[in-house]
Amino acid sequence: MSTPRGRTTPEAADDHPEPPPPPPPSTRPPAPARAPRFAKPLTTASIIGWTTLSAVLPGAAHLRAGRRRTGFILLGAFGVLLAAVAGFAYLVSSDLGFAAKDSTLVGLMVAAGVGALGWFALLITSYVALGPDRLPQTGQIVSGVVVGVLCVGIMAPFALTAGTIMTVRSTANAVFPSEPEDPAATPIRQEDPWHGQRRVNFLLIGGDAAGNRTGVRTDSMTVASVDVRTGNSVMFGLPRNLQFVRFPKGDPLAARFPQGFTGDSGQGLLNEVWQYAEDHLGKGRGPRELKAAIGHTLGLRIDYYVIVDMYGFAALVDAIGGLRIRVEQDIKWGGHFGTAGTIKAGYRKLDGEHVLWYGRSRVNSDDFSRMSRQRCVMGALLEQATPSVVLANFGKIATATRHLFRTDVPRDLLEHLVPLALKVKDARTTSLQFVPPTIWPGAADWLKIRRLTTQALRESARTTTGRPPLAAGVTAT
Repeated sequence: MSTPRGRTTPEAADDHPEPPPPPPPSTRPPAPARAPRFAKPLTTASIIGWTTLSAVLPGAAHLRAGRRRTGFILLGAFGVLLAAVAGFAYLVSSDLGFAAKDSTLVGLMVAAGVGALGWFALLITSYVALGPDRLPQTGQIVSGVVVGVLCVGIMAPFALTAGTIMTVRSTANAVFPSEPEDPAATPIRQEDPWHGQRRVNFLLIGGDAAGNRTGVRTDSMTVASVDVRTGNSVMFGLPRNLQFVRFPKGDPLAARFPQGFTGDSGQGLLNEVWQYAEDHLGKGRGPRELKAAIGHTLGLRIDYYVIVDMYGFAALVDAIGGLRIRVEQDIKWGGHFGTAGTIKAGYRKLDGEHVLWYGRSRVNSDDFSRMSRQRCVMGALLEQATPSVVLANFGKIATATRHLFRTDVPRDLLEHLVPLALKVKDARTTSLQFVPPTIWPGAADWLKIRRLTTQALRESARTTTGRPPLAAGVTAT
């Protein structure tokens, strides 16, 4: 049976239930709308403070000014920079020779310049982001002046760093030659700078080119033989008046002096070899012939030499403010008879001139006592030239150093020489002086000299590292 139109059956009503009644209206009053929140207006002091904080925490001022994206970018860049600096510091601490490379020094100078400009721009943009134009006129002037001073102050360390590195680089390039003095010298190989040698031998010379002399007298000659694996070293001291030294076969002076060097004077002192070679074989031959003579005498191959000019040494002593030395007995100084004055016995702080005379004076002294005083001076210099003293007088020391040293150690070897020097510092050093009664300079036993040299090197090689270094007869007393 059909259902009339407009009416539903109970079954149809169950299929389409009526919607529930709406909930009763809430009796709670609506919450009032919150007023917008604003940061406190910046004062002159706060703008200066936030700008200053940005110098040590880049991005802080931008975050305070509401420029979050820029602020976080600056903070991230600063974090990356800190990580890079930490990585470089670790690299240098593990390989100090890396810091001595010319490319490293150039890179540090560039980095210092970029850092100065970058921090200057950072402070300016931080200051502008804080809106100093909303300050009263007095506040704008005060904050602008303070921020300007801050910019100059933040750039000063970068400029000082760049200037110091530039001085180090120019000094190193002036002292260490870029081209070898000996055309036959073997080029430096980075993977093996010592050419497979177990030991490397340096001739250390004290040269006296006084104004009343012609040429150079090598008054102090010491060979430092260094084990490149352990740093153990032996110092061989040769007296200036060692006579009639021989030269290796094939050397031009070997044919000229088959019975031993006599020179122009006939005395044939060892300290005459350098200047004789310069006068008779040509400029630049002095160090090569002296290396050949001393190497043949000891039975060693002398790899490199370093000559220290006595008057340059006096300038170096003045640069660090003098040396404290215990003078064991009165030393007359000045001329051949010591007429200029007396260095009194006792603890003295001597300037460069008096230190030079203390080591050189021949009045009531023989060559061997002078050698002892010269070792005393070198010991005092090593002891008292502390890092703080060097940093405080760096400019003066660099100037003096340029006129102090001459060497054939190539510039490319410096990065390998620095870690070797640190090995030597922590290793064992012994010394052997060829002086009476061991060796008589006027009638030297050449076979005995070679035998003693070989014995000293063998004993040094047997010594293990980790023991405290010996002074090798070099002390400050």
